[in-house]
Amino acid sequence: MHDLVPLEYGQYYHVYNRGNSGENIFVEERNYSYFLGLYVKYIEPIADTFAYALLRNHFHLLVRIKDRSDLAGCG
Repeated sequence: MHDLVPLEYGQYYHVYNRGNSGENIFVEERNYSYFLGLYVKYIEPIADTFAYALLRNHFHLLVRIKDRSDLAGCG
């Protein structure tokens, strides 16, 4: 198992994930909209998004965690 390392303010990250055994995680077209809606709700307040790719069985995100001063009103 990997040690969990907290994300750092002001740093860039390539975040990615895929379905188990390469299975699709976006089965229907509406799954993309649902994912993006959750993304806006939970990720946009804490990170700036520079690029993303949503494919049927995986996704990639290029984000920068906002600076501590930018997050003062979050939470």
